[in-house]
Amino acid sequence: MSKTLLSRIKPLHTPKRTPPSPFRVPLHLKNLINETIQILKTHPQWPDSLETRFYDKETRVSEIAHYVFDRIHDVELGIKFFDWVSKQEPQHFPLNGLAYSSFLKLLARFKLFSEVETVLENMKIEEIKPTHEALSFIIRVYSDCSLVDKALELFYSVVKIYNSVPSLFACNSLLNSLVKSKKVEMARKVFDEMVVGDGCVDNYSVGIMVKGLCNIGKVEEGEKLIEDRWGKRCVPDVVFYNTLINGYSTKGDVERANELFKKLKMKGFLPTLMTYGTMINGFCKKGDFKAVDRLLQEMKEMGVPVNTQVHNTIIDAQYKHGFEVKVTDTIKQMIESGCEPDIVTYNTLICGLCKDGKVWEAGQLLEQAKKRGLILNTISYTPLIQGYCRVGEYLVAQDLLIEMSERGYKPDLVAFVALVHGLVATGEVDAALTIRHRMVERGVVPDAGIYNVLMNGLCKKGKFSAAKVLLVEMLDQNVPPDAFVYATLVDGFIRNGDLHDAKKLLETMIEKGMDPGVVGYNAMIKGFCKFGRMKEALACVSRMTEAHVTPDEFTYSTILDGYIKQHDMGGALKIFGQMVKRKCKPNVVTYTSLINGFCRSGDFNTAEQAFITMQSCGLVPNVVTYTILIGSFCKEGKLAKAVFYFELMLSNKCMPSDVTFHYLVNGFTNNPSAILDSQSLENKSLFLESFNMMISDGSARGAAVYNSILFCLSQNGMTRTALQLKEKMLNKGFIPDPVSFVAFLHGICLEGKSKEWRNIISNDLNEQELQTALKYSQLLNQYLPYGITCEASLILQNLIRNCSYENQKEDLKVSIT
Repeated sequence: MSKTLLSRIKPLHTPKRTPPSPFRVPLHLKNLINETIQILKTHPQWPDSLETRFYDKETRVSEIAHYVFDRIHDVELGIKFFDWVSKQEPQHFPLNGLAYSSFLKLLARFKLFSEVETVLENMKIEEIKPTHEALSFIIRVYSDCSLVDKALELFYSVVKIYNSVPSLFACNSLLNSLVKSKKVEMARKVFDEMVVGDGCVDNYSVGIMVKGLCNIGKVEEGEKLIEDRWGKRCVPDVVFYNTLINGYSTKGDVERANELFKKLKMKGFLPTLMTYGTMINGFCKKGDFKAVDRLLQEMKEMGVPVNTQVHNTIIDAQYKHGFEVKVTDTIKQMIESGCEPDIVTYNTLICGLCKDGKVWEAGQLLEQAKKRGLILNTISYTPLIQGYCRVGEYLVAQDLLIEMSERGYKPDLVAFVALVHGLVATGEVDAALTIRHRMVERGVVPDAGIYNVLMNGLCKKGKFSAAKVLLVEMLDQNVPPDAFVYATLVDGFIRNGDLHDAKKLLETMIEKGMDPGVVGYNAMIKGFCKFGRMKEALACVSRMTEAHVTPDEFTYSTILDGYIKQHDMGGALKIFGQMVKRKCKPNVVTYTSLINGFCRSGDFNTAEQAFITMQSCGLVPNVVTYTILIGSFCKEGKLAKAVFYFELMLSNKCMPSDVTFHYLVNGFTNNPSAILDSQSLENKSLFLESFNMMISDGSARGAAVYNSILFCLSQNGMTRTALQLKEKMLNKGFIPDPVSFVAFLHGICLEGKSKEWRNIISNDLNEQELQTALKYSQLLNQYLPYGITCEASLILQNLIRNCSYENQKEDLKVSIT
């Protein structure tokens, strides 16, 4: 055995010493044992020396072997000694159970478990019984090394051999290991054996068992166990109460936890930081922050310091329950109370701010964490990367990802997914592909979702061949395509004008046993509708229902839109009827398509009625809905109606598109004889009043309509969009004038940036032009909501006074000259 064993032995730096054998050593053997150990340690040829030493002795070496094993702290030497002594007169003086047991403890101490098993098996064959102490020791070592099954097997062996359980220390180690391994039912059986066997149970045993029961939600059973063991070597203390309180809190029964908390104090126990922390955690989960404040006050009165972990629990709960967290005040309060915010504090605050859309504030907090010398991690960066992507700041998100990598933090799939999705959404597909390359370089394998997003972006860009190359790479990486990937490819073929291959791919998908799902079928239906093949689209719907895939609102909306594009309003209304009959709720796209259909057929009354109906169903019209109505009324010369929907669109904070502006500009410039009064409208119209005023003042129709649009945008808090429109006006030959200037100034002031206006727009107007601007500023003031004021007129008045003063100075110079 020695050759095999010795090759596997690794020296320990600080081997644990085993206490001496519980058996008293006879006085006449002490010298002999000590000499034997000395020979083993110091004589290179110790076998010869030992043979000489024991040659004429009445005591055989096998008789003192167990004392030697107990005192040797070198397992390699112990194994050599065991092999040697086993060969000394094995028939007449074999090793006894004590020697084997001491050798077992030596092996276990150095964690040579396979050798332990071998020795135990040999002892079983030779019918030698290990001592109770040795088996208990091995059980403790097995348990401490998480070899729970081995320890459990040996536990029942002890019960069988000795009709009693192992030592209390061994049993408690086994119980603890079983509970940690979530084998609570097995632990309960061991505990029952301990109780039935010889009452080998103490406070620690009960505490372990109660914790295990609480971990699996059986808190009441844990509480009953304490009551049953009361007085039987078990005296409940604050640890028991803490375990039960934590169990009830984790279970969500904060009321029962609070009852125990009160009971604990009534019995004279002093709550610890753990007790308060557990109670605060329970109330935080419930959202009862008044109770949390009471406990914090009680902790202060009792002199129990609040640690960082408790503060972190409260902050996290406040975010989860929708409470406003004042970040600066929170950090300040923590520091003043003697708690240093840790990385968990900062990560929680960063994540909360990002969810609230306060991404820039979260970014500043990350910088603060760096300055405090905290060790950042993946959780510090990922919410920020997602947050910047949500607000469209993809370059900032990309820089953060690079910084994260350079600092040695491996970005996870979540961070990469956020950035890839964001870049594709803004049309930056090439940048998204670069990010995907970085993922692979850093050992993060893209999943089917990322490949799907990239392929979708490529298809929309008309780069279908690149999307197919990406599919090949995906298969090479052993990432199986899912139904969404196939649906994207079907859509790609259709966008590429290849309906035949799209149908072929769908068939292949079904033949492979893959369910296309509603997404896959919808992609195909969209293709049939795009090419006007409505019968095939309906046949595809029948096929999907036969496959037990339920058509959704997108399915019906696509077919309905297909009929409208074929100028078949009857077919569209029939599909709408089927949709309602099958209890599939129409969405914004459905109603927008219907409104488009009615407008195309000249039925504007029904189109407006459909617009009202969609809102009564709780649906919010989008930019396409409004733009269809605005464009249709502009084409019909009903400009007042078009303006009504434009102003309604802005008041509902729906951002217009370039198409919206195009319809309005064309409508007003191509219909010079159109009626522009707003008497038929419910409310006064800023657009029409300003337009009519500008026309009366001699402005060109094109400039007047652009300025009217700018007025409405600025009035509704869309100054950024107004400034972007200014660039498009210049490209089309419309030079911004005093009226444009006042539109921008008005919007800037309404945003609370009246002191910064010179940094945003330039002013090169003369006194007369400023007077014109003031005239239109006063018009804009008439349309301000009640209680709202704007400083634009005051700024213009000051500019006029300054300009007048400069002109007077100039006139004086001329007269003197």
